[in-house]
Amino acid sequence: MWLTSGEVTLRPLAYGDARAWRATRRRNAVWLRPWDATVPPGADARPSTFHSLVWRLNRQARADTTYPFAIEVDGAFVGQVTVNNVVRGSAQFASVGYWLDREYAGRGIMPRAVAMVIDHCFFTARLHRIEIAIRPENSNSLRVVEKLGIREIGYAPLYLHIDGDWRDHRLYAVTVEECPEGMLARLE
Repeated sequence: MWLTSGEVTLRPLAYGDARAWRATRRRNAVWLRPWDATVPPGADARPSTFHSLVWRLNRQARADTTYPFAIEVDGAFVGQVTVNNVVRGSAQFASVGYWLDREYAGRGIMPRAVAMVIDHCFFTARLHRIEIAIRPENSNSLRVVEKLGIREIGYAPLYLHIDGDWRDHRLYAVTVEECPEGMLARLE
């Protein structure tokens, strides 16, 4: 599924993104390192290639547990936004994670991409609640939820393994009832 709003396009992450994905990650390695998930000691830490990442995400997408999107601006690959941990049944919720090329930061691209993916989750995938976990020090990600008016719901000590250690996170959530016109409408 392709989603477009303004200069931002979201599309499924694909094997053909390998070169652009690697170049973007390499160019932004230092900038992204404090926010990137890592594997804790003792966990299964098999080396991962981009091909195996896409294969795993596509398998999870077919199982309706993950929706991985590449972010494009004017046709250029600039980042990724992924809906993770989709829970169906009585819960109908998921979490969203994202990263962006530093060159494109501060232009409103990530709030737009997150709004688009939340609208997709609510109105196409029929989820009820979306959660976003953010390290307290990550001012750029905190600005995304602030721009979208997503409310903080709690604090999770030692929530995720990030940059080599267990890190605290601030938790944010939004339900479909809170934005019946959609998240993109909040940006207009």
